[in-house]
Amino acid sequence: MTRAEPVTGAEPVTGAEPVTRAEPVTRAEPLTRAEPLTRAEPLTRAEPVTPVDVTVVGLDAAGAPPHPALAPVLAAAGLVVGAARHLAAVPVPADADIVTLGPLAPALRRLAEAVDAGVPAVVLASGDPGLFGIVRRLRAAGLPLRVVPAVSSVAAAFARVGLPWDGAAVVTAHGRDPRTAVNACRALPLVAVLTAPGAGAAELGAGLIGWSRRLLVAEHLGTAAERVRAVTAEQATAETWADPHVLLSVADSGPAGSGPTDAGFAESRPTDAGSRPTDAGPAGSGPTLAGSAGSRPTDAGSAGADPGTVGGMRVDNQPAAAPAGGWALPESRYAHRDSMITKSEVRALVVARLRPRLGRLIWDIGAGSGSVGIECALLGAAVLAVEQDPEAGVTIRANAAAHAVHVRLVTGRAPAALAGLPEPDAVFVGGGGVDVLAAVVARRPERVVLTLAAVDRVAPSVGLLRAAGYTVEGSQLSAARLTDLPGGSIRLAATNPVVVLTGERP
Repeated sequence: MTRAEPVTGAEPVTGAEPVTRAEPVTRAEPLTRAEPLTRAEPLTRAEPVTPVDVTVVGLDAAGAPPHPALAPVLAAAGLVVGAARHLAAVPVPADADIVTLGPLAPALRRLAEAVDAGVPAVVLASGDPGLFGIVRRLRAAGLPLRVVPAVSSVAAAFARVGLPWDGAAVVTAHGRDPRTAVNACRALPLVAVLTAPGAGAAELGAGLIGWSRRLLVAEHLGTAAERVRAVTAEQATAETWADPHVLLSVADSGPAGSGPTDAGFAESRPTDAGSRPTDAGPAGSGPTLAGSAGSRPTDAGSAGADPGTVGGMRVDNQPAAAPAGGWALPESRYAHRDSMITKSEVRALVVARLRPRLGRLIWDIGAGSGSVGIECALLGAAVLAVEQDPEAGVTIRANAAAHAVHVRLVTGRAPAALAGLPEPDAVFVGGGGVDVLAAVVARRPERVVLTLAAVDRVAPSVGLLRAAGYTVEGSQLSAARLTDLPGGSIRLAATNPVVVLTGERP
């Protein structure tokens, strides 16, 4: 098969040298072959040909017509790959071979054969196929691609509820452990989740019970059956949801800078694919972001604001990136009582050992001022602080709000207060005895970090961790800080030495 000109979409394909072929083929004539393409045998050609790109075209999740580039590439296609619903939505040429997506491996094989044989191939996908879509798998298979995206289901879902999403995290629960998606929703004020059967709004909602979150669930986007509903986590678990759907996790309103709300949003059904739902409340009463566009949360004990956040969301487009203001912050950045706070030198090692990141849940037991948990939250982790002193709980909430992070507080005495809490990935034990540590290791987190000021508690703690199968390492930290003396001199003032133990489960 030869052509005088390359197949063009919106723009012509160019290279270092023009592509020429002996025989022109025009779009007015159907694509012909000496032998039909069959699934049983690979494509073969009598003459070598120049490989062509696979065109991946997204079909609009908002229900808009296909991109204009689709018509010409589809008309010239010799192989069309897509899900049954996508194949039914476009005019596939009668002489094109069709692969209906199920398992991906056969489709990848057929696409590779088409590329090698110089047969134009089109892959149909949902929305933006580069956003948790088929583009990744096609690239991993070494296929040359041209991608024509449409509006993604995530963008369509945010548009339906009238929320900005430049500060949102987008995660997927498809084909992976849904706990990471749950923990992202626990940690961050605005998260979009691409769901999957068995990892949808009902399952994610069950994991968010106890967190102040409102869930917006968008089903059948871009179809006549489209529906977007606002539910609580408890309500989500009792519903049956159409697959696939998009879940938006939105933090309920709280202290200034604590995140977005969705007051006034009600179940809706658009009258056409491009319309947004009508809110049940007064005009403009749909979901909003707490805090004005120019507001900045202030840090406790500091004179200024953290330049990395606006209205509770980061302005550097990295909602789970390392905090702009750093970590292992000085004690003056936190409200605390009677110096009941983990010193910054110790906190730096403790946070490093806990390895907080997006998708992980950290317990902070005996939280005190909450500084360890707050710095884990600044690094993207979901945090659950356990503190028996109600007055300290007030301080923890104030510190979390000042640093614009979400920390769930459980007021109670460990180990009893740990019963029924969601499974942690790592635990910091900043207070309590051996009975607390025993209750923690019984939950089998990956890592356990504890700080001990009393030397006589080190050996029992090491023994307990090792008996539970943990590999243990420890360090004794002794810091001496510069302190001014009268007359302009300085001296070193020692802080109390602390032993930091880390248990890691193989």
